[in-house]
Amino acid sequence: MANSRRGDVAVAIDGATYTLRVTLGALAELEDALGAEDLGALAERLAEGRLKARDLVAILGAALRGGGHALADADVAALALDEGVEPVARAAMEALARAFGTGQGTREGEGGETRPPAARR
Repeated sequence: MANSRRGDVAVAIDGATYTLRVTLGALAELEDALGAEDLGALAERLAEGRLKARDLVAILGAALRGGGHALADADVAALALDEGVEPVARAAMEALARAFGTGQGTREGEGGETRPPAARR
């Protein structure tokens, strides 16, 4: 079950509900996968808002693993997007925003910014 106080975001993928959580390990994974030198560069890269499908697989994979789901990126890539890519991408970005301290639970109607810090400039 997703716990918004811990930064969790629930997302429906392939007929199931998963918990996304961006942990420090997930951020380190994303730095490597997206070729970012540090957290600031990662935030800037994500703030561009232009994601490749491969980027989304890396983000989802890291956030799913952070949420306790033992899925390799190949498994993530094979998941069916029942509602299309947009709600999944939105949930992934919400999880990232919460990890950077900018998401305040907008999926639950609590209000707040949902972009990484560099995107707010």
